[in-house]
Amino acid sequence: MTKRLPRSGRKKRICPMLAAVLLMFFLASPGTVMAQTAKPELIGGVTSQEALRLGEKMYREGILPSGKPMQGMMQGDIPVEGDQFTCSNCHQRSGFGGLEGTVRTLPIDGVRLYSPMSTFKGMPLKKQAVAPKEAEGYYRPAYTDETLAKAMSTGEDPTGKKIFKTMPTYFLNDNDMAILVYYLKHLSTGRDPGVTDTGLKFATVITDEVAKEDREAMLGPLQNFISSWRISKNMEFMVRKEAFVQEGTLTGVKKLSLDVWELKGPEESWRAQLEEYYKKAPVFALLGGITTKEWAPIHQFCEDHEIPAVFPITNFPVISETGWYTLYLSKGFFQEGEGAARYLNTREDLLKDMSIVQVFRKDRAGLALSKAFQETWLGLLRKAPENISLEREETLNADFWKKLAEKHKHAVVLMWLDANDFPDLDRLAKDHSNPDIIFASSSLLGKRLYALPDKARGSVYFTYPYTLPQNAGNYKPQMEAMLKNNSGSNANQFIEYKILSLRMVVNGPLARMRNYIYREYFLEIMDELTDMSIVPVPYPRLSFGAGQRYASKGCYIVQVGEGPQPGLVSRSEWVIH
Repeated sequence: MTKRLPRSGRKKRICPMLAAVLLMFFLASPGTVMAQTAKPELIGGVTSQEALRLGEKMYREGILPSGKPMQGMMQGDIPVEGDQFTCSNCHQRSGFGGLEGTVRTLPIDGVRLYSPMSTFKGMPLKKQAVAPKEAEGYYRPAYTDETLAKAMSTGEDPTGKKIFKTMPTYFLNDNDMAILVYYLKHLSTGRDPGVTDTGLKFATVITDEVAKEDREAMLGPLQNFISSWRISKNMEFMVRKEAFVQEGTLTGVKKLSLDVWELKGPEESWRAQLEEYYKKAPVFALLGGITTKEWAPIHQFCEDHEIPAVFPITNFPVISETGWYTLYLSKGFFQEGEGAARYLNTREDLLKDMSIVQVFRKDRAGLALSKAFQETWLGLLRKAPENISLEREETLNADFWKKLAEKHKHAVVLMWLDANDFPDLDRLAKDHSNPDIIFASSSLLGKRLYALPDKARGSVYFTYPYTLPQNAGNYKPQMEAMLKNNSGSNANQFIEYKILSLRMVVNGPLARMRNYIYREYFLEIMDELTDMSIVPVPYPRLSFGAGQRYASKGCYIVQVGEGPQPGLVSRSEWVIH
């Protein structure tokens, strides 16, 4: 008699034909993992990711998914095109609104659009001091996708009340409307990179050719600022009193941290290094940073990842009308060439019957200075200068200067040269007359400009894009007191002052963001800093405005004074671009 195995120990045998049928059924079943391909959510006929991209273009640029401008109507009968009157013009890129004069543009970020809203004594937001009269006693329930679409096409809120007259209505088909609604629903929601439960994570960038003392002068005070940062009682009071304050508390930003991103090797390798750093530890923004090379690779990295970068220390910033995410202290060498052109344009007495000649090396500084002068000069409808460009290794001997002096006796010569190349004008004048007027860059010459021979001082002008030494002295004790115990090195105080400027500029936005910690909002608060003359060193004035990305916008034209220990004599006001 055959012994049967217990039920738990038996091997189940399945008919081969039945197994094949079951396998085919399993593979064909729409409910199986192998066969089922989840269909992506479609908004207006496109994926959610594409809807966010297209919606952003509609919101920021007024451009439809078709590539055509959005069409709308203002005040019922005034046609407008979206690229001339974008949503972000009034509501800001963050959607948090803004204040212009006494008119407050309400926030339209996803959280507040889809939440109820009420006013008290005409104030759209609880702590707001200024609001349009039309908002008095106003209440609306939370928007839905449907009521938001209706608001944009008819100008009516969920209660049927007309929205403010300055709000245009738009002619959008169903797909385009669905895309824009989806974008607004997700605008400034979630959490930006670098935002943690306890605070914000920043980074700074240092390239490997930077001298040790310059590295320490940048990094020391920056690290101390980060480790000791907190909202002061004075700042808290100021924030509570200002008109721009929105809901929330002052507890959003509690602690700051700073990573140091060190870039090594040639500039073309920087992008990969930056991507690796960012992949390992995303940050909210870059603060400071220093390089003697072009900032362009770091600038583009920030644009592509939408990372704010504040006051990198570089003489070679990206000069652009469209860059958004990097805020520079100045235009560097470009600003000096620009300043020289604008000054000369006002001096017809210097230009009478004179030609303009630029002498420069084909290096970073020479190309930046000469390009800035030429572009600005041509923009002022002047005749193009004659350019004498020198190779980087080309030697300048006495014969070169002799020929230059003979050919350009009656000329304005812009010598965009450093201390090693700048001619000994006293020796040159013994045999040949110097050109009538010479311009040079104080940044390139450094202390060499004070060694100018007495007889040449009346004909040589310098571009000087900093606070004049005689004015800076009044503020130095105050600045040094603020830097006390916050400095990594005293070797380069000029760099330390730049980091102090950064510290004073970012304090306000860090306090004002509170619980609305978004990169775009951080930059928008910066845009409101129209006068930062409280930071007088190393520049006489720092300011921003809507979309402006260079805080110092001017340059003095100076000459060297008389005597063995000469000072600088200003020959112009602060020449502002």
